[in-house]
Amino acid sequence: TREAQFLVEEGATVAEVDNTLTAWGMAMGPLAVCDLAGVDVCWRIRQEYKHLHPAGWRDVLVVDQLYEKGRYGQKTGAGWYKYEGRNALPDPEVEQIIVDSATKAGIKRRKISPEEIIERTVYTLINEGAKILEEGIALRALDIDVIYIYGYGFPPFRGGPMHYADTVGLKQVYNRISEFHKEHGEMWAPSKLLKELADSGKTFADYD
Repeated sequence: TREAQFLVEEGATVAEVDNTLTAWGMAMGPLAVCDLAGVDVCWRIRQEYKHLHPAGWRDVLVVDQLYEKGRYGQKTGAGWYKYEGRNALPDPEVEQIIVDSATKAGIKRRKISPEEIIERTVYTLINEGAKILEEGIALRALDIDVIYIYGYGFPPFRGGPMHYADTVGLKQVYNRISEFHKEHGEMWAPSKLLKELADSGKTFADYD
């Protein structure tokens, strides 16, 4: 969800991000999920965790403005989208908020490819999953995949984020994450475990 919001700040539309991920197999796009859960809920979660952000952490720009405007999602008929019943429609007002916020923050907007949308939103799950493994919070990569498939609408045919990383190739995933690290800062710092597996030509299945 964090990366989805950064992507719209950088030039993608709300619908482009969500439609790309649903076409890839997700049950819903992350911004539509925010509207379903409630923008006010997304806002509250951010307030609870702000004290954990290190200095220089990039924060999202738009969701606070949606909250302040009372755009709480489906329950108020407007959030990232505007709603006719349950039907989500792109909202020019939101797009203008995004453009104005990006301009004020000095973000140069650009055309963003579907491939980058998938990489930015899925590879961050892979990297965080690898950190969870190296910290001993989860025992196996398979356990993370099961939770994402059954709890978060991850497409079963992709096998979960960790299995998907194996199918892409951990070296390729690690290299791309390293590029994002250089471009976007410490929130993309690569997992040590991911680097070890990538350098040795192994997979998360091997780790399990």
